[in-house]
Amino acid sequence: MGSYGMLARRILETETPVMILIQELIRGAGDAMSLAQFLSECSSLTATCSAVHNPVAPQMHPLKFMISSGVVYWQPPKEALEKVKELVWEPSVSRYGADDGLPELRNALVKKLREENNLHNCSVMVTAGANQAFVNLVLTLCDAGDSVVMFAPYYFNAYMSFQMTGVTNILVGPSNPRTLLPDADWLQKILLETKPAPKLVTVVNPGNPSGTYIPEPLLKRLADLCGEAGSWLIVDNTYEYFMYDGHKHTCVEGDHIVNIFSFSKAYGMMGWRVGYIAYPSNVEGFGAQLLKVQDNIPICASIISQHLALNSLEMGPDWVTEQVKNLVINRSLIMDALSPLGEDHVKGGEGAIYLFAKLPDKYHDDDFEVVRWLARKHGVVVIPGSACGSPGNLRIAFGGWRENEIRIAAGRLKKGLEELVRDGMLQ
Repeated sequence: MGSYGMLARRILETETPVMILIQELIRGAGDAMSLAQFLSECSSLTATCSAVHNPVAPQMHPLKFMISSGVVYWQPPKEALEKVKELVWEPSVSRYGADDGLPELRNALVKKLREENNLHNCSVMVTAGANQAFVNLVLTLCDAGDSVVMFAPYYFNAYMSFQMTGVTNILVGPSNPRTLLPDADWLQKILLETKPAPKLVTVVNPGNPSGTYIPEPLLKRLADLCGEAGSWLIVDNTYEYFMYDGHKHTCVEGDHIVNIFSFSKAYGMMGWRVGYIAYPSNVEGFGAQLLKVQDNIPICASIISQHLALNSLEMGPDWVTEQVKNLVINRSLIMDALSPLGEDHVKGGEGAIYLFAKLPDKYHDDDFEVVRWLARKHGVVVIPGSACGSPGNLRIAFGGWRENEIRIAAGRLKKGLEELVRDGMLQ
């Protein structure tokens, strides 16, 4: 029973999570930056980095500047956290709740979907984060052997969700090389030619890993193409509030469309694990089938986390946009750090917390080696594009640090890329 061969083939053939590989890279790097070194560099930039003088300064990672993880630097609203503290001794938070979420939270989310997202015919299921929401949908909508559609660069966890559930006929479509927007003409062709039609198409808007925003006309065209073919469209709206340069996020609705949302990034609730599915109310039995999956995975999302989500939601979208506007400087600093690659090599960033950068052609098959080299020699950690179906690229996240910290990270990244372009990966 201890044999490797006794493990399920579908899980053995699922790619190793890139974030696990990144964690191993950080643990194994020999030139890790100490906390003392970090604070010393910070103090040379601004005295406000010192936690002694600034009690709200974040705890710094003692190893590396991780501009790889999709996180934000802020915590949930203080008022929301204060309310949750009062619930710790409430017996109900230690018990199971309704599988599909606290009624008061679901009601608040239905209202939010109507008023903010223009979604009027949706029911809601609360999940333990957006990743679990996606797995719920794959298990509810897809059978092993079905074909599904994604666009490169794609969100690596979504790809793995298909793999581990036996949905291995993953049709990866191209994106516009200039904008990284999904190629709707290719989708139209593949939906017509593939028999039976792909079970579902999925996109993230704005994108992970690219930060590319899908404008409303293109999103509607994708939705119409899916409707005509009899395919589901799943749109992950995790970064709905993360919009820059005057762009405005929009959603699409229909009986073949499912929208996913998350509290993780908007309200700084990454570790609290709360997301939700907005599924079409008119599709008979959809909710009942989702409940089968939900009851066998989390039963319900954490009760105290759901209370925090409700309390955070009551702060309104303005609270979130106030945090997000501070990321504009972060994005600018990282864009400058990527400048050694050439302006036309940096894409995305209209939304979300990511930029996507093309490496020199000779590193097309070695992007993970570049990632290892940047971590080991320059103390900065990014994600290889090969994990997203786009080898020869890097995903850089700019949401996890305040401005004074991101300046140091950007400086390290720029120095590393200048050396990479000029001299290669010198040890």
